[in-house]
Amino acid sequence: MIYSTINITWGRSCSSYLYRWWVLNGSRHLIYIFMIDHTKGCIPFNLYTLHASCFHLHKLLISVVHLLVPRVAPQEFIDRFLRHVIASEPVLGISLAGLTQRTSLYHSRVTLGLILGFALNLFTIFLHIRRKFGYVVEVFFVILTALQFHLLFYCSRPLPNILALALVNMAYGFWLKDSYYEALKCLIFATIVFRCDMLLLLGPIALGLLLTKSISLWKVLKCCTGPALLCIGLTVLVDSVMWGKFVWPEFGVLWFNSVLNRSSEWGTHSFHWYFTSALPRSLLAAYPLVVLGVLLDRRILSYILPVFMFVFLYSKLPHKELRFIIGAVPMFNLSASIAASRLYNNRKKAGWKMLYLIVSASLLASMGCSFIMFMASYDNYPGGYALKALHQNALKTNQKHDLWIHIDSFSAMNGISRFSERDFPWRYSKEENIAIEEFRHRNFTFLLNEHSNIDGFRCLFSVSGFSRINLRVGLPPIILINEPKVFIHGNMRSQAIMHSNWTGCH
Repeated sequence: MIYSTINITWGRSCSSYLYRWWVLNGSRHLIYIFMIDHTKGCIPFNLYTLHASCFHLHKLLISVVHLLVPRVAPQEFIDRFLRHVIASEPVLGISLAGLTQRTSLYHSRVTLGLILGFALNLFTIFLHIRRKFGYVVEVFFVILTALQFHLLFYCSRPLPNILALALVNMAYGFWLKDSYYEALKCLIFATIVFRCDMLLLLGPIALGLLLTKSISLWKVLKCCTGPALLCIGLTVLVDSVMWGKFVWPEFGVLWFNSVLNRSSEWGTHSFHWYFTSALPRSLLAAYPLVVLGVLLDRRILSYILPVFMFVFLYSKLPHKELRFIIGAVPMFNLSASIAASRLYNNRKKAGWKMLYLIVSASLLASMGCSFIMFMASYDNYPGGYALKALHQNALKTNQKHDLWIHIDSFSAMNGISRFSERDFPWRYSKEENIAIEEFRHRNFTFLLNEHSNIDGFRCLFSVSGFSRINLRVGLPPIILINEPKVFIHGNMRSQAIMHSNWTGCH
């Protein structure tokens, strides 16, 4: 069983064991970066600014690039500046060495992931878990994190949520250390500058500390008002300059999402979705252990309740994504680790043995589920794979004329960013609202489109993407079903394209 392989001792042996798990977590993190190197959703906007800051020597585009990419609400620019400081100068060396933009993206994500996502996010709370709950709980915290997919997957994603997650985990570390005012300052900074929705976490934590008399209202006002005003001044100053108008981006996002409730235009889920879908998928075996940890150790209740309220309050917003509540995962893992450690310590007792066996099996199942999620995510970026295949398979004889590629919205949102582009003769267009019938009158050489038939164009090949999971009797019991998602078309007026061998669309 997985527990019986763990030789948990105090001192150096435990530290050595944790080090090996850290190596495993780091290795998985790098695998996610290099194997799942595409992005989707709102991430391309963040990559757009990172690309501009890395490859435009005058760095002027970094201050206006956000004006070129339409957004429903102004986005904060401080997190993009931080990513630029961390990643752009090494990327400049890579560019001068003649390596591809894709290599630069790998380096940027490794840098961002290891520094911001991995080291800062996790190391800040591990030491305090050990001090408060012991080595055994710390070990299981590492194990549960290693067996989960989403936390490590998101760590290198260039999103404001991830920088906010770093500050949230710093706050958790101060919280476990009983440095309550420092914890509130971290959450205030995360709320004002990076993610306004962290207010839903800041409020319950502050309220819980006030009710337990761990902090005083007067001292909170005295210690936190100054940092809050400083953060507001910083973000308003920086973003007003960048946007060319007076703006507080996160307040605008809060108004757009909560007051106007316009985030629902991007899809909605039921109220219970976080509890019945998002958290079970992200926590896996740790999910049922969260409640058990609260029942076995009352100390964790004061930490879990505010985080639970954070998820509960967020559930009232119709538009839901796992990344919105990713900050709740570490604290839920802590409660699950307490339960797992108690089961491990009492595994030889008659009343605990069956629970021990069930949890051991669930940990193995979590490993399998993480692998399935990895494979599904790997196939979830058909747009990026389509553009890469087109670059590799397109005719190389025409080097004197531009080869124009039109990328539709579906393809652009499923794996394509500026880092996917190449130099001459390739040219790219993401012009929107072009009717299907109009393409035959345009001079595009290739189309990346979600439609399989377009007048005036020949379907050259298609790229499949993840569609669903099928369960069956037999081996393997789980099958990932892929279906054609992106179709690559060639202009029929090009004789070179018409006389070349392509696989076609089936």
